Amino acid sequence: MKTLKSKTIVLVHGLFVNNKSWENWKTFFETKGYTVYAPANPSHNGNPEALRKNIDPNLTQVNFVDVVNNLVQFIDALPEKPILIGHSLGGLTVQKLMDLGKGEAGVMIDGAPPQGVIPYEWSFWKSNFTVVNPFKGNSVFMPTKAWFHYTFGNTLPRVESDKVFDEFVVPESRAIAWGTLKSYAKIDFKKAHQPLLFIAGEKDHIMPASLNKRNYEAYKNQDSHRVTDFKMFNGRSHFICGEEGWEEVATYIYNWIKN
Repeated sequence: MKTLKSKTIVLVHGLFVNNKSWENWKTFFETKGYTVYAPANPSHNGNPEALRKNIDPNLTQVNFVDVVNNLVQFIDALPEKPILIGHSLGGLTVQKLMDLGKGEAGVMIDGAPPQGVIPYEWSFWKSNFTVVNPFKGNSVFMPTKAWFHYTFGNTLPRVESDKVFDEFVVPESRAIAWGTLKSYAKIDFKKAHQPLLFIAGEKDHIMPASLNKRNYEAYKNQDSHRVTDFKMFNGRSHFICGEEGWEEVATYIYNWIKN
């Protein structure tokens, strides 16, 4: 049973994109009566094409702790505790923020796993090894269209995936990805928590549905009396928040929030 009073939503973007990826979701929830914010991670603000052409020199210094702390400061300045919705790395960020008591409810969409939830899936490692390549250090990772098609847009024709790339993809700090492997990315699954919803895309390569399910089950195995829910959407890729039918996902979350 959950009763959520907050009318504020904070949308948290993941790696390889910025807050532009949330534009349709921001409008969707604003039409439902919510005040919606979609802040950018440090060194991620701006037009994606411009960011690809002129890489912020501070980008390589941004790590996972910086991402979380930036949002903590943002949330602490709000008039009420918000509902948090995050995608991919943003999902893990929301988990961490919920662990810190910063949200009235947390929604993790195709979320990255916290430390201790082990990814066994081959597609996860195929997608992510090039990002956390130990020989590259904390350099900038610049996605390619071929990599993006496999990891994000695998349910789209290549030409459509390339269009999405041009519109949304940004260079990324490998230090953020490395940070998910460190102790700060641990979650206390035994701690009492506010309502949590995990959403997975059946066809997701980079954050497979089975990995999302294990993340969810880490909470359920501790205390079945707290609100912790899981939903898988068939046929959806990691681009679940933007591909055709994204409104169904947003509507499911809206109904979960208000019921």
